[in-house]
Amino acid sequence: MRVFGIDCGTEVTGFGVVETCDSGRQPRLVCNALGAIHLPKAKPLPERLAQVFRELTVQMELWQPEVVAIEEVFYSVNAKSALKLGQVRGVALLAAATFGVPVAEYAPLQIKSSVVGYGLAKKEQVQFMVARLLELAEVPEPPDAADALAAAICHIHTAQTVAQQGVVR
Repeated sequence: MRVFGIDCGTEVTGFGVVETCDSGRQPRLVCNALGAIHLPKAKPLPERLAQVFRELTVQMELWQPEVVAIEEVFYSVNAKSALKLGQVRGVALLAAATFGVPVAEYAPLQIKSSVVGYGLAKKEQVQFMVARLLELAEVPEPPDAADALAAAICHIHTAQTVAQQGVVR
């Protein structure tokens, strides 16, 4: 399974590609790609949204994921920030829909619990555990890319659990 994770942000949108590798004695997770789309504040919002769409579609075309994992909208004290984040998220969903790729959405607490074991984990803890789970030499940078990889890992763990429960029934 190849999962394209996205961590939406109004300044930086992270992405990462994680794949399951069953060819060894022990199944493992492999990081195929990670990166971040830096959005200049000086550009108007429509241009930043177009940049997110362009760059995500280039990466999806390159990696041909089976599914996109994305963080659900969290509720913010600042309504204006939440609306802008929702627009970036909408563009990410559109990019996935353009390729006909299904989207799995996860709450931030669920992603952190799946990767770190604690839903209120700090960004550094997520980066550390993502590096461990993917056997990376260094923690993924920027943190937004680590969060995107964490979303992908969360989906893989969730899909594996659902598959195992389906077998038991």
